[in-house]
Amino acid sequence: MVLLKSFTNIFRVPELRKRMLFTLGSLIIYRLGIVIPIVGVNIAMLGERLKQATGLGILFNYFDTVSGSALSNCTLFALGISPYITASIAMQLLTMSIPQLEQLQKEGEYGRKIINQYTRYLTLGIAFVSSITFASGLQAAGLALQPGFGFMFLFVVSMTAGAMFIMWLGEQISLYGVGNGASMLIFAGIVSRMPDLIARTVQYVNIGTTDVISVAIIAAFFILIVACIVYLEKGERKIPVQYARRIVGNRIYGGQSSYIPFKINPVGVMPVIFASAALQWPMIIFNVLGAKFESLRFLSDIINSRPVFLSLEFVLIIFFTFLYTALVFNPDELADNIKKNGGFIAGIRPGKKTAQFFDYILNRIGLVGAIYLGILAVVPDILRSIFDVPFLLTGISLLIAVGVAMEASAQIETFLIEHRYEGFLSSGRVKNRIMR
Repeated sequence: MVLLKSFTNIFRVPELRKRMLFTLGSLIIYRLGIVIPIVGVNIAMLGERLKQATGLGILFNYFDTVSGSALSNCTLFALGISPYITASIAMQLLTMSIPQLEQLQKEGEYGRKIINQYTRYLTLGIAFVSSITFASGLQAAGLALQPGFGFMFLFVVSMTAGAMFIMWLGEQISLYGVGNGASMLIFAGIVSRMPDLIARTVQYVNIGTTDVISVAIIAAFFILIVACIVYLEKGERKIPVQYARRIVGNRIYGGQSSYIPFKINPVGVMPVIFASAALQWPMIIFNVLGAKFESLRFLSDIINSRPVFLSLEFVLIIFFTFLYTALVFNPDELADNIKKNGGFIAGIRPGKKTAQFFDYILNRIGLVGAIYLGILAVVPDILRSIFDVPFLLTGISLLIAVGVAMEASAQIETFLIEHRYEGFLSSGRVKNRIMR
């Protein structure tokens, strides 16, 4: 009853109600675009190719899960949000290496708008190249009903326009909806596959391909992994801050203590999304080279090997966790703001020493968070391989789904608390603290 009451409170806050309805409407539009096929493709034969367990079959199945079956049906939104995610990664790396872009980022709202515009242009280019590559692959595999320039033109224009519309839709969700737009679209694609995956698992149990005990063990491990994600995402390290007493006129300011919370995973699921996007291009390049040149087939065999793939996934998640933490948090700016407001950390000199202390804490906590994300991303895949259960939800997909749901619920809870309603998760919230 308490949870139901908290849920109904969502619709009592006008702004939150509008955001929820806008997000729901946007996701409905996204799902409608996923069922609109692009003309000129042999969908049935494409589905058979995607069932292959090697080479490009593994690559397409991986992307198909994230896109919510849009790729297997060759629909208008087959590219999904991937071009935008890839462009965002590239722009963030360029911002760290090109002084002009770094200076733009420091110029506040104006600089961010310019960088966002560059990201959109880069998204267009990546979507265009991806569409041409996809169309060429379909023609080479004999999946185009009427191959030629007409098919290439219509296919590339349709798929590129679909990718740009998804990018725009994600930005609108971020502005007027709940949660991060790109993450919500990926979440919708992953969750939409779950009923089909569960139905297929039940079917395999009924025909005897998979035993019930293996499915039960996998289900129990998945529940345990979800519980670990929820528990660790709530973990944080509190840094106490003291504020000196100041007398301004007849009033006394300061003299109280506060704290700065540093979460175990301060950047959410973005490193996981970035890692999955960064794996796309090596997989595409190596698989295409292996398909065209016999002497280079070993490259596709290496990249499609599960141990190699999971190892790359683990390393990339750790790398992007540290990278995204460095982009999101600025210890120097945080230390400077504390100093300006008359605050200090006991035993730490204000200014540069405080910034160094924050950097030290972020690196320690970031390492724990990065390892935790990497382990939780690869463990479900390892379990599926050991027990041979055809439940195709990967570790990355599970992390993204749970992480995005928690971020959205946290934003909803913030709206409710601001309007003096009980928080959405307050009744069952776990508040663990990671102290020294």
